[in-house]
Amino acid sequence: MLVGKRISGRYKVLGLIGGGGMSNVYLAHDMILDRDVAIKVLRYNFADEEELHRRFQREALSATSLTHPNIVSIYDVGEDGDMHYLVMEYVEGKTLKQYIQEFAPLSPVKCVTIMKQLTAAIAHAHQNQIVHRDIKPQNILMDHEDNVKITDFGIAMALTATSYTQTNSVLGTVHYLSPEQARGGTATKRSDIYALGIVLYELLTGELPFSGESAVSIALKHLQSETPSVRAIVPSIPQSLENVVLKTTAKDPLHRYSTVEELQDDLSSVLDDTRRQEPKFMPPVDHDETKAMPAITKAQMDQSANLEKTKALSAVDDHKKKEKKGDKKKSKKNKLLLLVGGVISFLLLFILVLFLFPSLFQEKKIEVPDITGQELAKAIELLGEKGFEIGGQTDQASEDVEEGHVIFTNPAAGKERKKGSEIDIIVSSGPKKMPFINYTGRDIEQVMKLLEKYEFKDIRTKTEYSDQAPGTILKQTPDEGEEVVPADTVVIFTVSEGVKQETISSLIGYDETALNRYAKSSGFHIHTKEIYSDAVAKGQVISHTPKAGEKANIGARINVVISKGPQEKPPKMNVQIFEIPYDPEEEGEEQEVRIYIQDRTRSIADVEQQFNISGPTKKRIELEIEEGQKAIYRVVRDDKTIIEKTVTFDSLQ
Repeated sequence: MLVGKRISGRYKVLGLIGGGGMSNVYLAHDMILDRDVAIKVLRYNFADEEELHRRFQREALSATSLTHPNIVSIYDVGEDGDMHYLVMEYVEGKTLKQYIQEFAPLSPVKCVTIMKQLTAAIAHAHQNQIVHRDIKPQNILMDHEDNVKITDFGIAMALTATSYTQTNSVLGTVHYLSPEQARGGTATKRSDIYALGIVLYELLTGELPFSGESAVSIALKHLQSETPSVRAIVPSIPQSLENVVLKTTAKDPLHRYSTVEELQDDLSSVLDDTRRQEPKFMPPVDHDETKAMPAITKAQMDQSANLEKTKALSAVDDHKKKEKKGDKKKSKKNKLLLLVGGVISFLLLFILVLFLFPSLFQEKKIEVPDITGQELAKAIELLGEKGFEIGGQTDQASEDVEEGHVIFTNPAAGKERKKGSEIDIIVSSGPKKMPFINYTGRDIEQVMKLLEKYEFKDIRTKTEYSDQAPGTILKQTPDEGEEVVPADTVVIFTVSEGVKQETISSLIGYDETALNRYAKSSGFHIHTKEIYSDAVAKGQVISHTPKAGEKANIGARINVVISKGPQEKPPKMNVQIFEIPYDPEEEGEEQEVRIYIQDRTRSIADVEQQFNISGPTKKRIELEIEEGQKAIYRVVRDDKTIIEKTVTFDSLQ
């Protein structure tokens, strides 16, 4: 693994982003320019094919000339030892394939928006005379703002001549392959237009137009079968948009859009109301259609090469015979010259044989064995027995190959390599895993429809009360970001049942203690206020809202009115005026008088006033009497009570 290492002393590898049959892609940091980049490390070994190595560098470098907002920029092309790599712009997000799997089918408006970006990028490439050849959602990245960027420009063309392209094999993903490529012909700009049409089909329907048990069967459908109707799958798609799909995927390149710019122009008005019911596109019928020529087999190519070698050797033999006839006619004087000529002829013949049969003087090569499907340990043993060294081991998801078993090797089985050469092994990590995204806060019905296409082993739900709207997902298993295999995964969603409600009991007559007990047992919040009441005893509930028998959310507030008892009346003021008589028996002397008062604020035990009189005297006093109470005043003259009177609250007006 390259994680933690530096490539060419400049790019520090931070982690593996993904991989395929021909390359691994790593996230790395450019130590010089201080930026994150994506590095594609090619698995193909150019060591024995220098011309192909030079061609790859030339074609890959030509792709660096593409500068467009919808094209992933290639910053650098280089090699570190036997490792060949490309440094590209790092786009944080997901592939368009992942986006389709998650959200398709997309609305026509969204599809056209994405296609406009893709056609803008391809048009720019075609203007620079670069044909992509391998347009597919896996090669299209989408950032968090839904901007798309196409990657791998120029790489498909650069690798055309490598040993990945063999007789009877085709370059690129077969699901997006144009008929002319499937037939073994050269990819053109209109081949890219065909692939764009397949991508549009997949965006609109969430499906691929052609499928089969093998790559060959799918390729034949591209050659022979008409593109299925997208409206048959999604009837709401306007006819004008289906026409774009049909025209881009026409079998004959001449019936497609002539340029990507023409496709762009059509997309700009495809959703106009005036075009919704336009006639269905029908390609012209070609009765003189050129039939596909069968591809030339490897055996035929080898036979042709052997015939050329045979002719070359025959020419050499004729030349030698002529030399022998000429030698017999020459005199003895020319023997020395003939000897020299013979040596020269021998040397020429040796050089000719060396040129025609270089393998006679080279180390013998060994055929790479087919270890597909073998358990890893057994596969390593078989390669060792053949004399090969084990190179890199890369894990790759596979639906068909059991985990821990070999998917394929690089170089591929049947290739010839020198003894001791390194063979890279691609090992199955089992069925493809997908990160489980966060569905909390979303409606359960929408999520269930979205997950139908993934065919999870089971999807279960359980409910609980919450303050979220009914049907809202509160919790989930698996957790967000967990890598899962849908067919082996049971999904459990905890869904909101809404806020729990209870029927309110009658609280009339409850005191403070009873109210506290009810609040704890019911979950309601009790809010109280007090008022005076002549009918309800102090401290007891008079009324409450909501009323008894009504339902309310748990945690809701119940307003309770509690009695303060009868309201007290204000005290009354009373004025008493009386005359204190003078005792005639003690005439001529002053007599001592003391007045005692019992009312709201004074006690009868205390002297309120004390004074002397020398004759009858009038006096005025004020009494404050509370409701239900009484007031008393007492007049004592020379220690003898002469006046004592009681005044009640009720007797006063």
